[in-house]
Parts: sequence; C-alpha cells; structure tokens
Amino acid sequence: MNYISSLVKDGQEDQLAYGKAIFLGLGFFIITATWSLYNSFVPIFLKGFIRSESIIGLIMTFDNIAAITLQPYFGALSDNTDSKYGHRLPFLMIGIPIAAVFFALIPFAGNFWLLLTFLIIMNLAMSVFRSPTIALMPDLTPSPLRSKANGVINFMGGIGAVLTYAVGSLLYDIHPAIPFILFALLLVGVLILYLWKLKEPTRAKERERVNIIRVIVEVFQAKDKKILFVLFAIFFWFFGYSGVEAFFTLYGKEFLGIKESAAAFSLTFFSLSFVIFAIPSGLLASKIGRKKTIIGGIIGLLVIFAGLVVIRDLLLIRLALLIGGLFWAFININSYPMVVDEAGKKIGAYTGVYYFFSTIPAILSPVFVGRLIEYFSYPVLFINSVVSFLIALVLMLKVEGRPG
Repeated sequence: MNYISSLVKDGQEDQLAYGKAIFLGLGFFIITATWSLYNSFVPIFLKGFIRSESIIGLIMTFDNIAAITLQPYFGALSDNTDSKYGHRLPFLMIGIPIAAVFFALIPFAGNFWLLLTFLIIMNLAMSVFRSPTIALMPDLTPSPLRSKANGVINFMGGIGAVLTYAVGSLLYDIHPAIPFILFALLLVGVLILYLWKLKEPTRAKERERVNIIRVIVEVFQAKDKKILFVLFAIFFWFFGYSGVEAFFTLYGKEFLGIKESAAAFSLTFFSLSFVIFAIPSGLLASKIGRKKTIIGGIIGLLVIFAGLVVIRDLLLIRLALLIGGLFWAFININSYPMVVDEAGKKIGAYTGVYYFFSTIPAILSPVFVGRLIEYFSYPVLFINSVVSFLIALVLMLKVEGRPG
C-alpha cells in the first residue's frame, strides 16, 4: 500500500504534491462543513425553545469555551504521544465517532435540555481532534511550502462550507435532520480514509516534552513581540468575523425578512470566493510575503463590512460577500503558517495556541454582538466588524521581519 507520509512531491523537495495536500485537506473539509452547518442552523433550533438573542449567543459559545480549554491541551498532548497509529491519529479515532453520533442527534432533540446535552457532548468531542488534525499539515510540510499547503487545505475547507450553505440548505428544507446525518457520516468516512492511507512521519524518541502552559508563557515573555502581535491580530479579525457568522442567518430572517435557508445560502458567496482564492492566496504570499498579503485582506474586508452597514438589497449583499471571501482568503491562508513557523518541534502546541487566540473571539463576539443587536438592531454586527478589523490592521503593521 502507498501511504502518504509527506506533502512534498517525490524527488522534488521544493515542490508541493497537490494531490496529497488535497487528500490531507479532507480533514479540514469535514471540520469546516460541520461547523458551518452548526453555526447556520443550531441558532434556529435554539430559537424554537428560547427567545433571547443574547442567550442564544451565549449558548453558541459553548463549543468555543471547550475549544480554548481543551484544544491547546490536546494539541500539546499529541506532541507528546507515541502509538502504533502515530501521534495525531489516535485523537481522531477517539473524537470523531463521538462527535458524529451527537451531531446527527441534534435535530431530534425534543426539548431544550436534551438539545443542550447533545451540543455539549458533540463540542467536547470535536475539541479532542481539531488541533491534532490541523497539526498534520505542518508535520508533513517544510516551512517554505506551508502557505501553499495551507491554501490547499483551506480550499478543501471552503468546499466544505460551500457544500453546507448550498447543498446543506436545500437538504434542510427537505428535512432539518438530513444534512446533520449526512455530515456525521462524512466525518466517519474521513477517519476511515486517514487510517487507511495516512502514515505520520517518525519522530525522535528522545525529545523535550511539551507543556502547553509553558508554551503560552514563553509566547508572552518573549523579547521579540512580533508573534504576539500576530496572535492578537488574529484575535481581533476573528472577533469581527465571528459575530457576523453567528448572527447572519437571524439577520436575514429577522431584519431583511427572508427565509433562513436563503440567508444561509447567501454565505455561499463568501465561501465560494474563499475557495477560489485559497490556493492563489498561498501563491501570492510566497511572492510578496505573508504580512503584505494579510494586510491587503484586512483593508479589503474593512471596506466590505463598512458597506454592509448600509446595504439592504440582497443581490448587493451577496456581491459584497463574494468579494469579501477573496480578502478573507488573503488573511486566513497565511496566518496559521506564520504562527507554526515559530513552533519548532511544538507544532501541536502552537496549533492549540493559534486556535486559542482565534476561538476566544468566537466566545466573546456572539454574546457582545447579541447584546448590541438587542439595543441597536442587526446592522450593528457589521459596525463591530469594522472596528475589530481596524484594530487588527494596526497590530499587523507592528509586525516586522519574520514571520511572513
């Protein structure tokens, strides 16, 4: 059997094997699809039991609370793990089956407390394997090729989001349970493929054990603050994005007066352009640098979100989202490689740190934006995005030299 143990093209150490990268991207494909479906329709299920947007926003942060407490831990734990299956795959073997079962059960919850139980267990299980799954890319890819590889990985993730917003929305209209069952089966299918074809690279037996608390302290105490500026920039652009993602379906239904499936479908345009420009964004960064590419993306999204504050026409909103996905690709493709390039042998831990800074906003932003909506109505979620991306821009302008 031909196992995949590197994303480098055979015999060409400076070339990415795009077919292998696409295969590895199946993990990010199904993770993104799962969360996109979750964020689009779980608020609708919750709205059937409770009326307050701020409480819905709070519940929508439960997965992220688990992520910031467990994801960095499991990322670092995978750095320290040795087994016959490798050091990342055991976490997929544990987390994916549990997550799949409870994700499929979400639409069948007959009362609020049962729904809450399904959500909590599913989110805890997802936290077990997310960092180890993402860490597989830098494990198998040398630093100069990581932006290109991450472009492919995110291309696959974008396809997952498009599948959710387009096909998932149509299936939801047939019956709300169908897309949840389908994506649960896809989760298990990806695990089977990884166990069949993926072989993790061997590592030295004698190595420093990784402690996630020590890693976080090292990041904050480092004399060179550039990686800290990057991490806080990540925090703010996800703060601006998370509020929009969490409330866009309700914004469409409650403010624009369109069906929730039509609102969710509108996000397809954002994800579609993200897919189209994921790989070109990695190629662009390899030419002009990651920092310049990210700054261009931040400025572009500042303009897009400022426009969405006042735009009411659905066609124009979808056009703005289409353009916005391009700029989101510039940002998202290149930020993770900037962080893990500083990791050395602590890739799992730094992956956890990256998701720590990108997940805290997903906890705070929906609650904060939900409260703002209750006071000022739905367009305020785009004002929040403008302010957040402006802060991220200032932080990225402070980043000098490496990384990026």
